Amino acid sequence: MTSADEATGTTRGEPLTIAQIARRAGVSVATVSKVVNGRLDVAPETRNLIEELIRRHGYRRQKRATRPAPLIEVVFHELRGLYGIEIINGVNQIARENRLAVVVSELGGNRTPGRGWVEDVLARRPTGVIAVFSCLTEEQGRRLRSRDIPLVFVDPTGEPGHDAPSVGASNWNGGLAATRHLLDLGHRRIAVITGPDDVLSARARLDGYRAAMDFAGVPVDPVLIRRGDFQIEDGLRLTRELLRLSDPPTAVFACNDGEALGVYQAAAEAGLRIPGDLSVVGFDDLPMAEWNIPPLTSVRQPLQEMAAAAATMTVALAQGRPPSRHRVELATELVVRGSTAPPK
Repeated sequence: MTSADEATGTTRGEPLTIAQIARRAGVSVATVSKVVNGRLDVAPETRNLIEELIRRHGYRRQKRATRPAPLIEVVFHELRGLYGIEIINGVNQIARENRLAVVVSELGGNRTPGRGWVEDVLARRPTGVIAVFSCLTEEQGRRLRSRDIPLVFVDPTGEPGHDAPSVGASNWNGGLAATRHLLDLGHRRIAVITGPDDVLSARARLDGYRAAMDFAGVPVDPVLIRRGDFQIEDGLRLTRELLRLSDPPTAVFACNDGEALGVYQAAAEAGLRIPGDLSVVGFDDLPMAEWNIPPLTSVRQPLQEMAAAAATMTVALAQGRPPSRHRVELATELVVRGSTAPPK
């Protein structure tokens, strides 16, 4: 053993207790406990030193350590509309079965939590964290793992790390099915309004669109590909641009239902009828889709089922049971309604 190992009574590679971390850092046990539990009243230099020791050696809870709070923390990049409600309902279903409560936090539109977020989570000591359509920094994920707080992603914005389980939907198949439906109706000038380039689901839906066009032998016109941010305003603004083209589209595949609603508004402004003058397909199939006028054809993304699967993973991890699958991908389904028809 090294002298440092001898001082703490541990062998190399063995996780450290709070007392051993305190001796190595030259601070009190109370100070280490504050850092472990997410308290903010610790000097940054001291906090960094303790976090580095935890990162290098690991942290071993005492046998009488405080049990985690009976909470599942669900963090959204933005909480508005029916998307979030569907996710919360799915998590709540599993939480009730396991006598857990659900805590919701929102990142104000940012897809990565700010610096203080992880401290708040550590202070609450939840049973687990579900990150929805967002991503954590490597440091934030490591700090959760070092406290034995499971982390699961739902609809991750990027490829999640190998140590973070995730649940998503078959976005590529959904984009393929939406575009094939329009092609089968006879459309050839098919526009697509996507999400951000750095979002995994947006890229997959666009790739599905491209594949369907390629399989049908229909060239993709780059001017018909418009990138938004999955917001109603994007659908409105980008459809206005598309309808001003000298050869406008006869159909629009909007990569979420919010953008599709914006397409409806732009069509109404231009005096166009849906589907007589313009066919529209959305993605998500949120409950509002069937109440649009006309009802929206949309690719159903099983959001409640995705959230329930993530919550089940979270509970299993908290109980020391690794999930049978690290990445779960649920099937999408095209639901045809009144917003699509053959072109004139």
